[in-house]
Amino acid sequence: MVRLGLWGAGTSFASFREFLVALEKGGVGALELVAMDMKARGMYVCRTLSYKGAEFEVVEVPLEAKMTDMYGKAAEFWAELRVELISASTFLADEKPTSSQVWRLYWASHQRFFRHICMSAKVPAVVRLSKQALGDNKCVVVGLQSTGEARTEEAVTKYGVELDDFISGPRELLLKFVEENYPLPDKPEPLPEESVKELQRKRHSATPDVSFAGRVRKVAKRGAESEEESEEETEWQSETDTEPETESDDEFQICNTCNLEAERKKLLQCSCCSQLVHPACVVPPVVEVIIGDWSCYSCNEKTEEYLRARKTYYEELLKRYESALERKLKILEIIRALDLPNNPLDDIIDQLGGPDNVAEITGRKGMLVRAPGGKGVTYQARNTKEVTMEMVNMHEKQLFMDGKKLVAIISEAGSAGVSLQADRRAINQKRRVHLTLELPWSADRAIQQFGRTHRSNQASAPEYRLLFTNLGGERRFASIVAKRLESLGALTQGDRRAGPSLSAYNYDSAYGKKALMMLYRGIMEQEPLPIVPPGCSPEKPETVQEFILKGKAALVSVGIIRDSVYGNGKESGKISGRIVDSDMHDVGRFLNRLLGLPPDIQNRLFELFTGILDLILQNARVEGHLDSGIVDIKANTIELQGSPKTVHVDSMSGASTVLFTFTLDRGMKWESASTLLEEKQKDESGSNNGFYESRREWMGKRHFILAFESTVSGMYKIYRPTLGESIREMTLAELKDKYRKLSSMERARDGWEGEYDVSSKQCMHGPKCKLGNFCTTGRRLQEVNVLGGLILPVWGTIEKALSKQVRQSHKRTRVVRIETTSDSQRIVGLLIPNAAVESVLQDLAWVQDIEDE
Repeated sequence: MVRLGLWGAGTSFASFREFLVALEKGGVGALELVAMDMKARGMYVCRTLSYKGAEFEVVEVPLEAKMTDMYGKAAEFWAELRVELISASTFLADEKPTSSQVWRLYWASHQRFFRHICMSAKVPAVVRLSKQALGDNKCVVVGLQSTGEARTEEAVTKYGVELDDFISGPRELLLKFVEENYPLPDKPEPLPEESVKELQRKRHSATPDVSFAGRVRKVAKRGAESEEESEEETEWQSETDTEPETESDDEFQICNTCNLEAERKKLLQCSCCSQLVHPACVVPPVVEVIIGDWSCYSCNEKTEEYLRARKTYYEELLKRYESALERKLKILEIIRALDLPNNPLDDIIDQLGGPDNVAEITGRKGMLVRAPGGKGVTYQARNTKEVTMEMVNMHEKQLFMDGKKLVAIISEAGSAGVSLQADRRAINQKRRVHLTLELPWSADRAIQQFGRTHRSNQASAPEYRLLFTNLGGERRFASIVAKRLESLGALTQGDRRAGPSLSAYNYDSAYGKKALMMLYRGIMEQEPLPIVPPGCSPEKPETVQEFILKGKAALVSVGIIRDSVYGNGKESGKISGRIVDSDMHDVGRFLNRLLGLPPDIQNRLFELFTGILDLILQNARVEGHLDSGIVDIKANTIELQGSPKTVHVDSMSGASTVLFTFTLDRGMKWESASTLLEEKQKDESGSNNGFYESRREWMGKRHFILAFESTVSGMYKIYRPTLGESIREMTLAELKDKYRKLSSMERARDGWEGEYDVSSKQCMHGPKCKLGNFCTTGRRLQEVNVLGGLILPVWGTIEKALSKQVRQSHKRTRVVRIETTSDSQRIVGLLIPNAAVESVLQDLAWVQDIEDE
């Protein structure tokens, strides 16, 4: 990388760190410039087939009533399962590592489960769009990632190869999770059938060093087992052996009760505690002859008490285990009774005519096929006697390319290296309709899958249909790919918009994290919500409070709010808790957990999140802080003014840096505004749509606008005679506060045309503006300077020149794209504020006009 000359001696960046900091400041637009600069200097080649001719459409698939009900019940079950697992885990408090592993598996299974549900919800739309495409003389390619093979094989192993219906992937996933991870206490082993004497003997043998009173008057003569045996060891053996090798009849020992000395054979010795007593000293006295082991009454009582306690403890453990097992079996029965969808892959193949009409190009070895009579399904291998398992995908691909099958289903595992485009050499040259049922986890894999149907030498470019449900949580999967698609396009093509664009779904950004933090603080009532929640009214505060309460309960059920406490007494109905710091900015986790909520509250929370995000983006755009990568400068007319000036020539490559000056007309004529209003009034019946006049005068004048109700609830899009469509939208309250609606079209026309004419010569501050011609606020005709060509070698010089500017907005480097309206000449480069042009040219010591070369 050092040899590329992007940093180091003789460049704008002394080290890689400086280069990295500059690119981070420049955002995605700077990445695009790096790619373009490297291509301009011949250092980088990235050939990618153009997506020209390809059509992209994001299709939103609303949940059907049955699926909505199914989803809601599944979400409720997962919430109840979480509570049950928390309750069951309390008996396993000592096994924290196991418990944490269970929760990791719980949330992983939770995400996979609802991802399967989302896929299944789109199956009817896939079937409908496929049949529609086939009716239009096109062929269909359905892209997905997971085939459900693992769940299918487990079910076939468990239930057999003949089944009543297709396997439900979500059900099998749930069953497996509960069967393998439900926290059961250890099953106690049955108690051994032991008598009191056997237990006492075991206790005594387990503690041979139990001391007892007594001393030996006369030690029996016995031979040592070895010469090395110590005298101490010999004495210990003489005291503990119950059957000594030799024993004298005149051996005497002391009774532990009366402390009188007696012959050893006249004393009783407890087999448990080893105490020696006279038969008469025992209460009650022992009168019969004792044969075998004897134990004292105290030891008998303790042993029986121990046996009773052990039995009670065993019964308690067994009861706890059986109760937990019963709860687990009950949960499994509930799962089996849940109405859950079938495996999407098998379902689509079945509804589109079966394996005879659908080419399956996946990694699975077997599949479930509907029985000839229509009752039940049978598991069978995908290959036949004529085709080996290794060649089955290529065989299926050839059937599709020959037109014998007009529908193909591809997965990542099976479609690597497979070309399914409308190849001019193939029999099947019908236009491909590529339906994306499930997006991959990464951008490069998404591009790879899109590339299966879009390759060179094709008769027609494909139509891409990206299917999403109307569930907010599913945006999680689009968010991942959207973010990476932009970065991938920016780095490889010099354009983040290269290939399919999912930028609308990129929520995992700095602005998305800020929006999430504001949402959490609003729900926790730490700060007021910046916008009115969906379905609520600002005139009815109780609706907002009700939404906050539902939002808290929802976030508690999916583990976002922890240590929750439900209020009592005056605080009845309120929920308190905490959200850990790591979750406050984790957009991915928020979208993941949203999946586990019923559709209604899930969508309302997601709409609130996106509404806050839109507000933040709008404010950042107005303040000039929004990093949009390369920004397109748009106007009614854009013309190149004069001759471009060469301001720098790279000594190594000979590539030049050029300053372009453009004249823009951003205004909106009265005729265009009135026509737009008429069209809106035909399509909509908004009572607040129309022309408005400012309530206050600005510089002795009143300003006029045209306002329409926006697609965002409660917001209004603004058009001005000087700038056309405004970036910033207004709420109805702000609109009525600052402006009043005009009923007279003559008044509106006079004011509109007057402001339109004046704005061509001066800014909105009037002729006495301190910035003079450099001020562009409210000016219809503007002069824009763009530094194009080779940028990286002069990046540092430009940054220094801009840092000298007075206005904060002029200090920021902005990458723009501009296209002239007359000859469609497109220029990409750095926007240089008018006030900074002279300073930049002086620092660069510009060379000469291009025409003079």
